[in-house]
Amino acid sequence: MPKSSDDLAKLLLRLTVGGLMLFHGIAKLAHGIAWMGPLLAAHGLPEFIQYGVILGEVVAPVLLVLGYRTRISALVVAFDMVIAFALVHSHQVFTLGPSGGWAIELPAFYFLASLVIFFAGPGKYSVAGGQRTWG
Repeated sequence: MPKSSDDLAKLLLRLTVGGLMLFHGIAKLAHGIAWMGPLLAAHGLPEFIQYGVILGEVVAPVLLVLGYRTRISALVVAFDMVIAFALVHSHQVFTLGPSGGWAIELPAFYFLASLVIFFAGPGKYSVAGGQRTWG
């Protein structure tokens, strides 16, 4: 396949992960994140780190869509999913959801797709223009 197909695939993956994750971030902006404080405290973590979700579900997804600082943004989203798994979804690893899919397939998709973006880079259809950077 031509190189441009690879770049188009990278664009589509960035738009998918960034665009869909952004809905989660917008929901948290609209409805608040105060519910996370007690959840974090119950796990022995300081409540102020609840604000990291804004970075992981708003800022990083916007940067992914743009293709700016793509690799770092992808790692931020992946880390956000690790935290979401540890705090909310760990009890669902061996369960199925109501429609028969893996109960944690959505966090798993975001985590794994973010890792793919990290390793693949932004592609030429990005603010970075396909430059080989680690940002």
